[in-house]
Amino acid sequence: MSKEQKVTGNIQPPNKDLLILKQNFPSCFDKNGEFDFEKFKSQLSKNEINFSKESYGMDWLGKSYARLLATDEATTLLKEDETFNQKEENKNSENLLIKGDNLEVLKHLSNAYYEKVKMIYIDPPYNTGSDGFVYADDRKFTSEELQELAGVNEERAKRILDFTQSKSNSHSAWLTFMYPRLYIAKQLLKEDGVIFVSIDDNEVAQLRLLMDEVFGEENFLGEFVVNSTPNARDYGHIGKMHEYVVFYSKNEQNAQTNLLEEKEKTFKFKDKKGGFNIHPLYNSNVAFTPDNRPNLYYPFYLNPQKQSNGFFEISLEKKEGLIEVFPAKSQKEGIQFVWRWGKEKSQKNLNEEIIGYQNGDGSFRVVQKMRHSEKLIRSLVLDKGVSSRRGTAEVERIFGKKVFSFPKPITLIKSFALIGLNQNDLILDFFAGSGTTGDAVMQLNSEDGGQRKFILAQLPELIDPKSNKTAYDFVKNDLKVETPTIFDITKERLIRASKKIHEENLALSEAKRKDLTSLDLGFKVFETIPIWDDYNFEADELDAKQMVLFDETKLTPEDIKALLVTWKTYDGISLTTSIQETDLKGYTAHYSNEKLYLMDKGFTTENLKILLEKIDSDKDFNPTTIIAFGYHFESKSLREISENMKSYANKKSIDIDFITRY
Repeated sequence: MSKEQKVTGNIQPPNKDLLILKQNFPSCFDKNGEFDFEKFKSQLSKNEINFSKESYGMDWLGKSYARLLATDEATTLLKEDETFNQKEENKNSENLLIKGDNLEVLKHLSNAYYEKVKMIYIDPPYNTGSDGFVYADDRKFTSEELQELAGVNEERAKRILDFTQSKSNSHSAWLTFMYPRLYIAKQLLKEDGVIFVSIDDNEVAQLRLLMDEVFGEENFLGEFVVNSTPNARDYGHIGKMHEYVVFYSKNEQNAQTNLLEEKEKTFKFKDKKGGFNIHPLYNSNVAFTPDNRPNLYYPFYLNPQKQSNGFFEISLEKKEGLIEVFPAKSQKEGIQFVWRWGKEKSQKNLNEEIIGYQNGDGSFRVVQKMRHSEKLIRSLVLDKGVSSRRGTAEVERIFGKKVFSFPKPITLIKSFALIGLNQNDLILDFFAGSGTTGDAVMQLNSEDGGQRKFILAQLPELIDPKSNKTAYDFVKNDLKVETPTIFDITKERLIRASKKIHEENLALSEAKRKDLTSLDLGFKVFETIPIWDDYNFEADELDAKQMVLFDETKLTPEDIKALLVTWKTYDGISLTTSIQETDLKGYTAHYSNEKLYLMDKGFTTENLKILLEKIDSDKDFNPTTIIAFGYHFESKSLREISENMKSYANKKSIDIDFITRY
């Protein structure tokens, strides 16, 4: 049995927050899909949530425009570099390097990689005034369109359009540039994921406020001070020696980080996992109270009859005979503290990492087992390997010449990766630069046998032959690229970094040599390309005007492949997942993850018959969705497919969606 045929031309990723609201509060939406906030508030009692009348936040010229960019449709397609990706070292790789504007790249990733990324590291423009950052935007809105889409008045719409088209490098321009990228990046992070953002004095204040806006102030984990310039740079009043890395989580309650190193410790207690000391579970910061952190104020129940090695069993369930334990109060001000952990995290760690304990005065408390007597993730990064000069020297060693100035050093990225990643996790860097993040991940995997994966995105920024002649000549003459860009350096560094790992391993004695065959030391390349002239996949359905304007006969096989890659990623299939060509007796369809794509012309009734037979007979062929490129089908053919899918009772009882896209 099939569902109704669907027609769509829109590849905009769905708004996950809106979907959650519609799922849980359907009565708060009217027949036009508009959300009734007052009705929503009335459904929540005051005991459940307090709606703030006043709030603290930031505003800037362009904020409404930035929000629009974060949810606007993609304006590009994704194209695969098939020749490169089919090389032996790359064909099975799950690492990615994507060429294009990173806002477009993030939009393309937003479905297939939704909540799949464990860690993000980015080194965005610092907006120093000399780093070349200017706001550039090729979207063309009229003042009237912007007023309607962004919900601003005419005067503000004109001011926004003026600054977005003036190549500004103001704070407002930088914030407008960063906001949509961070907004989408957050959607890609797993619930226990973390993000590191490098920055310096020029925008660190603005970045902190922006990260609070996007990720939530409660998810701020810390700020690293990196000794990037040990010898100091003279800026007139202060010799500048440092930069910053701000550190946030997707959800502080679920965030997981790793300690950087192990040291011999003196522990007071011991369990099956090893030695530990104890620390109260309550938060001693008087700024956090039951009034502003109600989710962190709740009782534990301690069983005084169940004791082991001086500790007592605890529960979150109230039972007769158990002792109720709340967080302590401050002795000085008498202010009620709250716990550091929410209920969900506490439940996962009951009697493992948190346990009941009796004080000397006979009272009880809940404590956390601390397996290190000092914090080994330190906020001050003084390692000699983290200087900017070190990063430049590393790139120079790889290329034999200075082709990139002041990239981040490998030691710094490896340190953060060890904090934020486990051995099978995915890291994203959408300001890839010279490719340090990819290099660091491959080195880490070669050292400990991990299977960490990376996604890098880099703009094909033109290399100026006047300001960086060495890099320009290298890309043009050595790499044989007609128009040299930073992306070409990123790609070549990853190739050489992989080769260097193999060469260094072969140079070891046979006893020390590692088996690298199971390591992923390759990567696949994709790029964003402009949508074809007169093609519009933003409409909900095809209209007569669009049909007249767009001439599908000019499309090449490469164009259709790009559309297929774009659609499959929109449909939640990762870029590294291959699509099988499926022969339907002369018509080639494309199948992956229970989705079948009919992209080409020439689909006949005979092909439909073969398709239905294959669904019945092939145990490995189970399409739950069939998607047709509407421009390559006549209306009667689309109706025939739709009607057959609705009426045909396949032997597997698969419920099949048939979708036409334009």
